[in-house]
Amino acid sequence: MLRTRTFLCFSILSAALWTGAGRPARGQEVLSAQILGMGKPAAPVVIPTLQPPIPGYGFPTRQTLTFLVDWRVFTAGTAIFQIEQQGTTEKVTATGDSVGAVNMLFPVIDKFQAGFDTRTGCSTGFSKQLQEGRRKVNTDLTFNYATGKQTQMERNLVKGTSKTQTAAIPACVADSLSAIFYAASQRMVVGQDVKFPLADAMRTVTVSMKVEAKEEIKTPAGTFETIRVQPTADEGVVKSRGHIWIWYTDDARHLPVQIRAKLFWGTITFHLQSIEAK
Repeated sequence: MLRTRTFLCFSILSAALWTGAGRPARGQEVLSAQILGMGKPAAPVVIPTLQPPIPGYGFPTRQTLTFLVDWRVFTAGTAIFQIEQQGTTEKVTATGDSVGAVNMLFPVIDKFQAGFDTRTGCSTGFSKQLQEGRRKVNTDLTFNYATGKQTQMERNLVKGTSKTQTAAIPACVADSLSAIFYAASQRMVVGQDVKFPLADAMRTVTVSMKVEAKEEIKTPAGTFETIRVQPTADEGVVKSRGHIWIWYTDDARHLPVQIRAKLFWGTITFHLQSIEAK
């Protein structure tokens, strides 16, 4: 059944963010293969450095983006992104609610929170609160760049259980939610890629934002000249969830106005419904 956390597929946007949590990090997999005599270790993966926002880029002080989410021929839900500056941190909150027949079959009320440093682009952390049918799970992911560690704590509110995991991270990473808005701070030139490290399921993967083409997009909020970008990765949630595209306005804002995820069970599309300075 359709879930709003699948809506936020990237996360992305985030389809089942952190799906696969608990899987060993790549280094652990290589080490296990050596110990078990399973052959030579794989070549080391080179993780790119996360680049700071381009000089002069202006993050919104306060902004709310509301999207209608379509699944096939149905309006399946709404997704709301609230962005707010707090000092040098850009806070991002995303909420998703199912509507109509989907809500009757499987009610969903999900909330995601993240943030990043507007000077460096480094994520300051990520959390999610999921209420899907009878399932209620809260998860918090924190980054300690001084020690090179990320820590994830997951609490199952129905079962009353919890678990904590840690893994290594580089000096600066993006998270699955705020990466959408961090990417907007980079130069977007058709034919070129924007690459950065993403914390994904207790691993660090390289995401390539392929700047594919310019398109005119019509949404309930209006018609926009846009740049179509496709996030790709060699592993992790971005690779395993199908194909994802984000349409950013072709101006200095790089405002996301449409998002589409083509998954094995169908295609979901976010259409920008409104932009509010609140």
